[in-house]
Amino acid sequence: MDEAAASAKLNVVLFPWLAFGHMIPYLELAKRLAARGHAVTFLSTPRNVARLPPVPADLSPRVRLVALPAPVVDGLPEGAESTADVPPEKQELLKKALDGLAAPFAAFSRTPLPTTAAWIAFLGPRWAQAAHPRTTLEDFTAPPRWCPSFPSAVAYRRHEAGWAVDAFQPNASGVSDIERMWQIIERARFTIYRSCDEVEPGVFALLTDLFRKPAIPAGGPLAARPCRWRRQLPLSWQPPKSTIYVALGSEAPLTACNLHELALGLELAGVRFLWAFRKPSGMSAPTNTDVAELLPAGFEDRTRGHGLVWSGWVHRASSHGRWRSGASAWRWRGTRETARLAGDSVAAAVRSVMVEEQGKVFASNAERLKQALRDQRRQDQYMDELVGYLKRYKDDSC
Repeated sequence: MDEAAASAKLNVVLFPWLAFGHMIPYLELAKRLAARGHAVTFLSTPRNVARLPPVPADLSPRVRLVALPAPVVDGLPEGAESTADVPPEKQELLKKALDGLAAPFAAFSRTPLPTTAAWIAFLGPRWAQAAHPRTTLEDFTAPPRWCPSFPSAVAYRRHEAGWAVDAFQPNASGVSDIERMWQIIERARFTIYRSCDEVEPGVFALLTDLFRKPAIPAGGPLAARPCRWRRQLPLSWQPPKSTIYVALGSEAPLTACNLHELALGLELAGVRFLWAFRKPSGMSAPTNTDVAELLPAGFEDRTRGHGLVWSGWVHRASSHGRWRSGASAWRWRGTRETARLAGDSVAAAVRSVMVEEQGKVFASNAERLKQALRDQRRQDQYMDELVGYLKRYKDDSC
């Protein structure tokens, strides 16, 4: 690439899936590209664009948020434009809505312009599925044949694997999630992942080989900026690296039974914790009164002084020094409606990380990961390499 091409600025269009777990990372990517002088257009629907966090003033001239009109889909509630707006069983209707954005997107594309990597490898390309079909729950409880021997088991437990089986079945859009993923990757010149070699060693070379096109790491999440919740949370009672952070996500289909068992497990474990309490499926954002009613009677009183249930926003990528390395990354998720958490098993898992000797291994691994993600020079290098790929793609397309 000559000097002029290397210094040229890009116009990049980002169009994420209709879930804030996708839109927020895409917006972070937009800001990182804009910080390098490139123009970025971020596409979504009106309500989603309105709910995105503001872009810093110094970057906003180079980040354009464009709202495409949300299509009407039978069965999809009015105003439902993201997975946060619908229960899990209606999310397939959002895929139909996404397909309905094809015409607005095509019209936009004619105007002048100003996912984890290991998970994709686990699902595999079309040819691998044809050579080694996986159709049952049991098929997903063992590592796929096309994955080499990684240090950890790349597989699900049986009660976790149901979603993977469902992903191969057509949904309300008429297309299965796997077929959708395959077509996107097959039509792409290369693929980009919000990850890096330090987080998923060996996976990018594997993806490049499996899908027969470059798999490009964009780097890990940005270091958290000071934000409102740190000023609001009473954190002085937590000694350094003493606290487990529990986050279930906003879309996990949890039941009252699961919530009670998780609370029981934290209480039995007897360790310091911060529980970022998000709304159960089908419930609006919880108030403090709602939280108290959903938890076991007296739970907050019995854990006062070493535990805190917080119903507001907590930045997941926080660099707060009081989180225990290794424990801060543990997140409890609902899997299938039939899955249940057991309080004693939750307590045992928490204590294995926070109290027992084997927890030192988790802590050591997490500390190495944290240092890798805080290596700003290396993370900037990933972004610069990504920009280089985008420029080469642009040159090859001309």
